[in-house]
Amino acid sequence: MKQQSSVYDESKIKTLSSLEHIRMRTGMYIGRLGNGSDPEDGIYILLKEVIDNSVDEFIMGYGKRVDIRIDGINVKVRDYGRGIPLGKVIECVSVINTGAKYNDDVFQFSVGLNGVGTKAVNGLSSFFKVTSYREGKYMSAEFSRGDIRGKKRGGAKSEPDGTLIEFEPDEEIFGEYEFNLDHVEKRVWRYACLNSGLALYLNGKKFESKNGLLDLLLGQTGSSPIYDPVYYKSKKLEFSFTHTNSYGESYFSFVNGQYTNDGGTHQSAFREGILKGVNEFYKKSFAGQDVRDGVIGAIAIKLKSPIFESQTKNKLGNTEIRSWIVNEVKASVVDFLHKNHDAAEKIELKIVNNEKLRKELNAVKKEAREAAKRIQIKIPNLKDCKYHRDHKKHGDRTMIFITEGQSAAGSIVSSRDAMTQAIFTLRGKPQNLFGKTRAAIYKNAELYNLMKALNIEDDIDTLRFNKVIIATDADVDGYHIRNLLLTYFLNYFENLVIRGHVYILETPLFRVRNKTNTYYAYNNKERDALLKKVKNPEITRFKGLGEISPGEFGQFIGDNIRLVRINVKSVAHIPDTLRFYMGKNTPERREYIIENLV
Repeated sequence: MKQQSSVYDESKIKTLSSLEHIRMRTGMYIGRLGNGSDPEDGIYILLKEVIDNSVDEFIMGYGKRVDIRIDGINVKVRDYGRGIPLGKVIECVSVINTGAKYNDDVFQFSVGLNGVGTKAVNGLSSFFKVTSYREGKYMSAEFSRGDIRGKKRGGAKSEPDGTLIEFEPDEEIFGEYEFNLDHVEKRVWRYACLNSGLALYLNGKKFESKNGLLDLLLGQTGSSPIYDPVYYKSKKLEFSFTHTNSYGESYFSFVNGQYTNDGGTHQSAFREGILKGVNEFYKKSFAGQDVRDGVIGAIAIKLKSPIFESQTKNKLGNTEIRSWIVNEVKASVVDFLHKNHDAAEKIELKIVNNEKLRKELNAVKKEAREAAKRIQIKIPNLKDCKYHRDHKKHGDRTMIFITEGQSAAGSIVSSRDAMTQAIFTLRGKPQNLFGKTRAAIYKNAELYNLMKALNIEDDIDTLRFNKVIIATDADVDGYHIRNLLLTYFLNYFENLVIRGHVYILETPLFRVRNKTNTYYAYNNKERDALLKKVKNPEITRFKGLGEISPGEFGQFIGDNIRLVRINVKSVAHIPDTLRFYMGKNTPERREYIIENLV
């Protein structure tokens, strides 16, 4: 007998308006939601989409200033470009696939979501207002959650041409959130560096770059550059790079002003061009890893029809651009080396030294691998999951928890999703590897196994899990382990952090319950709010992850998992920060603690 189901007829077919679809399927348009603690949270994507339109005006030669003001949850962005044509203001902010970015005569290298960006901001804002000023007249329209509330037209002789957008992200969609101005400043500074000559004002603070991508690179260089950076700029390509004494390679790549966090064809072509240019100049066949180890570089290209691998544009997929980027980078590297003999000598010395260190390291690697084979075929202390980061469907959901001790691991093992969640268990506090050479990893079995578990020995691109989550107790020992692990990652695998793959797991500090309900609080503020809400409460303070039963733990690592992404405001600060907190300056640290102890 067939199970009775609801009638499927014409009445069940729904047609959503553009903005209704944006509200219902928010992730398709802006990725994650978040609360503002992560620079990739949705509220920053909304801000980005509005600023992108202003930057597009500057790129096309109109308006050299953008004013941004953030007051609580209210955001205003005013540019001084051409202004939206007054008769199309409402359509341009409310009807998907409406805009001038499909017209190459008006926008050649647009940065925003073609025909979608401002509409997404409108649909996801409880308050949205657009005002366009053109030739002494204005047109404004006000919306709430995509529904128009009113419009006005009139004269505005004293106002220069341009567009003003004001919005407040909808708390029905985003929940409780706040803008972190550090995240916004970082994004605004990148806009300035990618658009030399454009002045951006954030709450009155000016951001302007005279030297473009070179300013961005110098601001990111952690160790002192071995030589003055290579810098090149043409109509469609701009890049800069230098060598430092850091390990690995670090790149910042952009397409039409969009930061491509995961690189793509332009970044791989840039790396190849550097190698070919160096080998052509020295008439050698240096290995790529020897040429590029220690490189920090930035590349920005302008492209008429960029193809991204996702709506949020983290990785470029255009293959036809590879050859011209490789050839242009190669030619400019050769030209630079011919004109800069001192830099050419230092680069060759760096490459030869890299080659020597690599061969020495290979001997240590061989010993470590043979020792690992004798112990066990599988990686010790790793409970793997079925899918990994390279899986097309589930790759983005994969994560590995790095836990302290068997009791904490036990709770996660019993409640994890074995398809996408893996666990690596530390025996205790890992060794502090600050200031040590890469060979130290191979002499430490636990940290060697962690590197193998993550699959990052040779390249960060082969990372096995999308999220690397440090899951330690919220006490002094737990914080110390976090610092030791972050030191390990930043010392040897900096890109893992820069690309946003490293997180801290937040777990509740308190359980508040009575006979009918159970609630969890992650901080004192949430606990106090629950104490007012729950009658006859019983309070439990969790001292460690091992105290949370597997039955409870599942809800903290499921759909509602709370993660804090580790962000680096500037790579330039990493060496000094690590030196202070993890170096041998114990008296200096003790004095700092005593002075700042509450």
